[in-house]
Amino acid sequence: MVDLHVHSTASDGTYTPSELVTYAVEKGLTAFALTDHDTISGLEEAIKAASVYDIEVIPGIEFSTEYNGKDIHIVGLNIDYKNPFFVAKLEQFINSRDMRNEKMCKLLTNMGMPITLTELSECFPDSVITRAHIARFLLEHNYISKLETAFDKYIGDNCPCYVPREKVNPVQAIKLIHEAKGIPVLAHPPLYKLSPKDLENLVAHLSSHGLLGIEAIYSTYNRADETQMRLLAKRYQLGISGGSDFHGKNKPYIDLGVGRGNLKIPDEVWENLKEKV
Repeated sequence: MVDLHVHSTASDGTYTPSELVTYAVEKGLTAFALTDHDTISGLEEAIKAASVYDIEVIPGIEFSTEYNGKDIHIVGLNIDYKNPFFVAKLEQFINSRDMRNEKMCKLLTNMGMPITLTELSECFPDSVITRAHIARFLLEHNYISKLETAFDKYIGDNCPCYVPREKVNPVQAIKLIHEAKGIPVLAHPPLYKLSPKDLENLVAHLSSHGLLGIEAIYSTYNRADETQMRLLAKRYQLGISGGSDFHGKNKPYIDLGVGRGNLKIPDEVWENLKEKV
C-alpha cells in the first residue's frame, strides 16, 4: 500500500520527516509522498531516513492556489526538488506567507494576544508557518482553550484576524510542477464544495493546461465522491491518485495510510500514475 498525500513538521504536520518514515514502515507502506504546503524543506531528511529501510519516499509538494475565489490545492508528485527555477519560485511563495503571517500577528496582538512571527519561528523551527501553527501557539500560551476556537473566532476565513494571502493560480502551479518534471494532481476536489458543473469546468480547464491526475481516493470521501472522481478522471484521461492527507495530531482522526480506517491505496495506483509523465 502507498499514501500519496502526507504532511510533516516542515509545514503543518506534527511528525518530523524522519518520524514519518519510521511510522510508514510500521504501517507496512511501500511508499509515501511527502507533500508539505509550499515547501520542500523536509524532503532531504525523509529521503535520507528512508535509505536504511525498504520504502520509497516520493518527493512532493502541495501548492495552495486560488481559482475564482476558491482555495484549490495542487499536489506535485515525483518532483525534481533541486531544480533551480523551481526552488527560486518557492522562495517567493514563502516570502508571501511571511508577510501575511506578520499581518495576522499584529491583528492578534491588537486583540490582546501578543504574538510575533519571530516567536512562531522559534516555536516551530524549520517549518513554513501556517494558520495551524498560529492556532497551536495561541493554545500553548493559554489564549484559547481549544484549537478550533482559533479558526472559529480569530483566524478562520472572514474572521477578525484573518488576512488573505496572495496566491498563484492552479495553472501556474501545474506549470511549475512540470518545470520540476513532476506529476500535477488536483487534490481532494469534493472539499471545494463546487457544483458538479463548476467542478467539471475546473477539471476541464486544468486538464487543458497540463493536469495529469486527480485525487480519487481520500480519507473523507464517501462512495459517491470516489465514483464521481473516477468518472472525471476517465472523462479527461487523468491518472488516479490517493492519499490520507495525514497531519498527525493536527488531524487526529486521520491516520497514515488508512485515513479514517478504511482507506486503501494499492501500489498500482502509484505505478500507473508514474506512466502519465
